[in-house]
Amino acid sequence: MGRGSGFLIGLLGAVWLLGSGHGEQQPPETAAQRCFCQVSGYLDDCTCDVETIDRFNNYRLFPRLQKLLESDYFRYYKVNLKRPCPFWNDISQCGRRDCAVKPCQSDEVPVGIKSASYKYSEEANNLIEECEQAERLGAVDESLSEETQKAVLQWTKHDDSSDNFCEADDIQSPDAEYVDLLLNPERYTGYKGPDAWKIWNVIYEENCFKPQTIKRPLNPLASGQENTFYSWLEGLCVEKRAFYRLISGLHASINVHLSARYLLQETWLEKKWGHNITEFQQRFDGILTEGEGPRRLKNLYFLYLIELRALSKVLPFFERPDFQLFTGNKIQDEENKMLLLEILHEIKSFPLHFDENSFFAGDRKEAHKLKEDFRLHFRNISRIMDCVGCFKCRLWGKLQTQGLGTALKILFSEKLIANMPESGPSYEFHLTRQEIVSLFNAFGRISTSVKELENFRNLLQNIH
Repeated sequence: MGRGSGFLIGLLGAVWLLGSGHGEQQPPETAAQRCFCQVSGYLDDCTCDVETIDRFNNYRLFPRLQKLLESDYFRYYKVNLKRPCPFWNDISQCGRRDCAVKPCQSDEVPVGIKSASYKYSEEANNLIEECEQAERLGAVDESLSEETQKAVLQWTKHDDSSDNFCEADDIQSPDAEYVDLLLNPERYTGYKGPDAWKIWNVIYEENCFKPQTIKRPLNPLASGQENTFYSWLEGLCVEKRAFYRLISGLHASINVHLSARYLLQETWLEKKWGHNITEFQQRFDGILTEGEGPRRLKNLYFLYLIELRALSKVLPFFERPDFQLFTGNKIQDEENKMLLLEILHEIKSFPLHFDENSFFAGDRKEAHKLKEDFRLHFRNISRIMDCVGCFKCRLWGKLQTQGLGTALKILFSEKLIANMPESGPSYEFHLTRQEIVSLFNAFGRISTSVKELENFRNLLQNIH
């Protein structure tokens, strides 16, 4: 062939390529790519990657955990939703039906749960009940046995110690009621606007070690300070940076739940709940949130690792033969303890656990002060939950902050856990039933969020 015909063939080939789409620009990003653009690979300050967490959670852990949380021991949670807000008086109560919480009638709660928070051997449990009764009287009764007096002092020392990260409800209060978590699920209630924004704004602005001059992203007052914020965040010590990421991860997880269980349709016969992809995009799309949404999703995985690590470390507490998940149904209680231990051993086998030894590892005096600041800031956030105007949101906010607070308590109690007695009550390290129920349900919420992210990825895959 001549040079001219070669040129003609080349030109025709180019035209064919253009016509068939091979010479066009890349197709626009899908909604899934925009929401999950940063949700892959290794997490900051960790040796773990997102893909490992997804596989472990979605296929090995999530199904068994959901079964455990449906059992009587974990579905009934005692909470006081009538505590006044300690910070401001102008709370606007949500009047929507979906904001309401239906407490249990007395005969709906298993007798074993109402009669005791936990059970050990009969002798040990009698001692605990005697201690708790003496403690409620506010003094050590000299008529008690020497062993019981000593136990009361140990118990009081435990309750006054600096290991509690939450201000827990007084479950002896007449205002405290049992709630069936399965009948009051966390989902979209319509609670939003200035009141809801105020809660999160106070949490971020006043409790995350942030100076007033630094504005967080998407704050209406930020005016393009995102780069300034993240430069400031990266300059923090690892503990304060972790604190912010835990709160951001909790916020993200709650938003995932609200998007996954959204009221799609309501008729006089029924309500239809399901995934609202538009709501999810508004909260997490990289373009709609100016890049903030994908960062928050990544922080959700950081929160997952922290709570996963706590559960792996608390295994010895639940392995002791005296400990029972006591509801009064002996066969069911034994089966649930076996399932609980299976789950905890599975968690312990996770290959890339977060290393909390980097926390509070510097100068002892400075580390102690930092830990105390960390604890007090989180404790303050637990008090803010009493200011939430939606009762269902308040219920799940209180439960999840108590659960995360319990996880932090476990992480910083390694030596106390190691020194627990093999049988009988443990005074140095102890978890109440409230803490146990909140710990596992809070992790169940995070586990559900990770599972739901897989669902949203698939739903958004073909949306541009």
